[in-house]
Formats: sequence, C-alpha cells, structure tokens
Amino acid sequence: MSRMRGRGSLRLGALAKGVDGRFLRFFGPGLVVGVAYVDPGNFGTDIAAGAGHNYDLLWVVWMASLMAMLLQYVSGKIGIATGRSMPELMKERLRTRGRAIAYWLTSEVFAVATDLAEFLGVALAINLLFGVPLLWAAAIASFDVVAIFLLAGGRFRRIEAVIGVLVSIIGIGYVFEIVVTKPDLASIVYHSVTPSVSPATSALIVSITGATVMPHALAVHSWLTKNKLNSHDVEEKRRLLRYHLMDNVLNLSLAGLVNAAILIMAAAAFFGTGSRVLSVEDAYMTLTPLFGVAAGVVFALTLLASGLSSSTTGVLAGQALMEGLLGTKVNPWFRRIVVRVINVVPTMAALYVGLNPLDMLVYSQVALSLLIPVPLIPVIYLSSSRAVMGEFVNRRLTTALAVAFACTILGFNAYLLAGSYVR
Repeated sequence: MSRMRGRGSLRLGALAKGVDGRFLRFFGPGLVVGVAYVDPGNFGTDIAAGAGHNYDLLWVVWMASLMAMLLQYVSGKIGIATGRSMPELMKERLRTRGRAIAYWLTSEVFAVATDLAEFLGVALAINLLFGVPLLWAAAIASFDVVAIFLLAGGRFRRIEAVIGVLVSIIGIGYVFEIVVTKPDLASIVYHSVTPSVSPATSALIVSITGATVMPHALAVHSWLTKNKLNSHDVEEKRRLLRYHLMDNVLNLSLAGLVNAAILIMAAAAFFGTGSRVLSVEDAYMTLTPLFGVAAGVVFALTLLASGLSSSTTGVLAGQALMEGLLGTKVNPWFRRIVVRVINVVPTMAALYVGLNPLDMLVYSQVALSLLIPVPLIPVIYLSSSRAVMGEFVNRRLTTALAVAFACTILGFNAYLLAGSYVR
C-alpha cells in the first residue's frame, strides 16, 4: 500500500513538474509586454495625478489596467491561434504594398512617441542618481537598450531574464516607497471605486489611459506568442492559450499594482503638503527631505529600471512591425539607433531651451492614447473573425467587452479634444 502511495505521489509530482515546466517555458510574453505598462510615461502621469489631485484618479488606473488585461489577452491569442502576428495578418488584408507602408509609418509614430518617454526616463534617472547634467545624461541614455542586448548576448530568454530583474527592482522599490509614505487606506479604497471626471483632470485621464493601454504592446504581443508555438496541433494551442491567460493576468496585474503604487505614493507624499511637484526632479528633491535619502534614491533607481526595461519592449515592437508589414528583418541595434536619433535631437533641443520633462512625459502619453486605435481596431477585428481565428475566435462577451473598452478609450480622446477646442 505504501509502495502504491509512493508511486502515486511520484506520478503527481512528475505531472506537476511537467505542467510547471511547460508553463515556465512559455512564460515571458506577458512579462515583456507588462513592462510597457510601467514605463517612465506612467511615472510622469501618475506623479502628476497623485501630486495634483490626491487619490481622485486612482479609479482610472484600475479601469485602464483591466482594459489592458483583456486587450492584451486577445492580442496574444492571435499569435497562438494563427501562428502569425497581427502585423503579418494586417499586411494580407491591406493587400497593396503602399497601404502596408502607410500603416507601418503610422505605427512608427507611436513607436517614436513611446521611445521619447523611455529616453527621458533613463536620462532623468541618470541625472538624479549621478548628478550628471541633463543634456549629458540624455546623451548617455541614447545607448540604453544596446547595454541590455549586450548583457543578454542577444538571446531572447536572457533578455526576458534581464527584464525580470529590472521589473523586480521597480516592484520592490514601490513597496518600499508605500511603506515610507504611509498612505491613507480609506481614501485609496474610496477613490478606487468612485469615478470622478472634470475639465481639470481630462488630460490626465486620457494620459493615464494612454500610459496604461500601450499601442506598441498591443502590436507586439501576437509576435511574442507566435514564437512560443511549436506545433499547430489544436490541443497544443488550447494548452498554450491557458498558459497565455495565466501569463497575461499575472504580469499585467503586477503592472497595474505598480501603476497604482506610483499614484498612491505621489498622493501620500506630495498632495496637500505645500510642496509644488511640477517635475520628476521636484518629486525626487521633495521625497529626500520628507522621507530620507533612501526614498529619493529608490525613486530614481525605479525610474532607471523602468526606462531600461520598457525600452526593450519598444525595440521588439518595432521589429515585429517591420517584419510583419514590410517583410524586412532588421538588426534590433540598428533599429534602436535610428529611432533614438529621431528622438535625441528634438528632445535635447527641448531640454536645452528649458521645457519641463514631466510635461513632455505627460503629453507623450496623450499622443499615445490618441494613436491607440491604430493597433486596437485591427486586434479586435482579427480576434473576432472566425475566418482568421477558426475555433479560437473570441466569444461574443469577449468581443463586446473589447468593443466597449475601445469605445471608452475613444470617448476619453474625444472629450480631451473637445475640451482643448473649446478652451
């Protein structure tokens, strides 16, 4: 009897180990996509929201995180169901090369806007940590992703591991900041479930949505998951879809918690204290005297980790778009250099004339929010098409929720544009 129990335990242990091992081999796309949701643009918008409006916009962070979770799920699902990426499928449906190039150029606009936030984040972190003048810090930041690719030796699993370490730094850093700043729990709960919208917060609502539902993350997820597909067997695809759901929920839940933590920290540390936090540097300089040197250093380290990790996702998204829409494979280093050069000159010029980096971060996220329809509409259309997805087509409820989320995002955009026009 004991021998039978022993054999049964061994079988169960082997099964659990096999399932865990298979999931761990799949694990990664959600992590790579998730870091796009904790990029420096989030620092800018969440600090501005918390410092200026207390916990009032916390509901937007939770809502946008839920939207992102569903939309990223259907995006990644396309890669598993079809074995192809969203850009590849769009190229087929656009039919002519001219249309594909036009769609690619539009997509590159959000790639450049994303890179701007990441570039600024790394530059600001270097400036704060080492006292390097901002213009020189911007020059050093130009080589951020090259350092990651060198460290990882160009191997994708190593890149995922490096990203995992950087995300851990961000998560641990914000646990520390929350403990130090001692936020008001009752206010956090209240504003998490009580929406409030006003003309004064409209730009920030759109900006938080743009910082949380990221166009390049929607574009790249199917490319990442298709590269995990080893077989077109239906059972294999079903199993990978289960792993994809777990991977997606786990990593985007963590990203949502980090976003909320940034806003909560800013509200607890800066709102109502008489401190004017008009820039990321102000946030750093205010944290240090109020909560100690460690709080300021940890803040800058999390900003650096955020910029470095999310920059990698931007490179991979650009690679997926070029391969899928143009059929062109490009060295990620070369692509990174081209995109960074596009951003370096105007950004350094803006810094030179004294534009506020926090304002630049916030409005880069507004631009991203306005560009969300470029990948969002194709993702919903493709994942809802039985001709594309076969038996893995979205359920009606999934499609209805995705459409509702898309309409919400577009509604926020329209509200912002109408408000800007009236003013």
